[in-house]
Amino acid sequence: MKNKKGTVIREVLKGSIAEEAGIQPGDCILEINGERIKDIFDYRFLITDENVNMVIRKENGDIWDIDIEKDTYEDMGIEFEDPMIDSAKSCANKCIFCFIDQLPKGMRETLYFKDDDTRLSFLTGNYVTLTNISDKELDRIIKYHMSPINISVHSTNPSVRKLMLGNRFAGNILERIKKLVNAGITVNCQIVLCRGINDQEELDRTIKDLSDLYPGVGSISVVPVGITKYREGLYPLVPYDGEESKKVLEQVEGWQKKLLEEKGSRVVYAADEFYIMAEKELPGYEEYEGFPQLENGVGMVALFKEEFFEYLEDEEAGLNEKGVNADEKAVKDRIVSVATGISAYKIIKKLAEELENRYNNLKINVYPVENRFFGKYVTVAGLLTGQDIVYGLKDKELGQVLLIPKNMLKSDEDVFLDDYTVEKVGTLLNVKVKVLEVNGKAFVDGILGKI
Repeated sequence: MKNKKGTVIREVLKGSIAEEAGIQPGDCILEINGERIKDIFDYRFLITDENVNMVIRKENGDIWDIDIEKDTYEDMGIEFEDPMIDSAKSCANKCIFCFIDQLPKGMRETLYFKDDDTRLSFLTGNYVTLTNISDKELDRIIKYHMSPINISVHSTNPSVRKLMLGNRFAGNILERIKKLVNAGITVNCQIVLCRGINDQEELDRTIKDLSDLYPGVGSISVVPVGITKYREGLYPLVPYDGEESKKVLEQVEGWQKKLLEEKGSRVVYAADEFYIMAEKELPGYEEYEGFPQLENGVGMVALFKEEFFEYLEDEEAGLNEKGVNADEKAVKDRIVSVATGISAYKIIKKLAEELENRYNNLKINVYPVENRFFGKYVTVAGLLTGQDIVYGLKDKELGQVLLIPKNMLKSDEDVFLDDYTVEKVGTLLNVKVKVLEVNGKAFVDGILGKI
């Protein structure tokens, strides 16, 4: 926590340098090496030296001036209430595609907060626009070498980007990316594609401008705009369909072929949603080159399938002398159900059938759940609500357990976006609900009842 008079310490680790120096929880850091700290990056940078001077205000008001000798980069053992110390910066843009603007009223207050903080980009992988930081703050990113940084670009055409972000100061993005790249900062870029606005020739321009900066620009993702039913009064947007998705994929794959030949990397990747909407086979595991854009829904299916079949191969190695799988008895007469989004249904269904073929006494019901809460154009599992699941599965055979992916829930809580709890969904459907990590191994173990 930070206040006008300094930064308050929440915890001092046992046996740490800070404890040896007499620093305690509740103490307030006023200065380090003569400088006030703005956030966690100032703190980390200032404590790297062998000799550190800290000015501390004790809870009783006494001021301590402490000289500390330590190894270079050795941690002090101090933790703060907020890991970033300073509060997160909110977004100043009025993006025509903003998903938060498409949320209904009455949801949790935290869901309406629009973060646009480069520090969160470095710490947690969030995508930022760079529209709310000054040149001085950009220099600070370079000074502290906050790399990589994930940037929401959308278009390198100044006029198009200004339109998309609803910000007349948003046009200098390419110049800012070049400054970061030239200073050794790695940048990953995101393009939210909106039909008739930043696609076709505009997409070519953006991919060219960004890929010219490779390897400084390490990767580019192209994802379809998300559209909910709550768009009254907002900029008119048209969702992507199968035919338009095919065109996008032809364009992206053309660039991939060109860039792989010229630079040794595909650089640009299309979101899984485009392949699913186009009903086109997704690229293989190796084609994602380490999955640099996984959090953008790029390569999630390929990675999931790789984990699934790799784990099954390990399971096959467990066959006994008679060739009967050791788990066969455990799954005898076992019936489980899986809830997923419309877009992932065919993929999950196919994997479930693979398991049913290997375990004769196992039955898996895979149910595609329509998103009634946000509308029919939202088809991913991660945006399904508790209400959607209850409505979609109320008359279905659910068996001994209902399996759902963890990305349906709020981080570290058993709560859906609509504030339904996992327990409430289970009670309303009269079934045990099991939350699974989103990976192939957890999927297999959940179905077989190992977790």
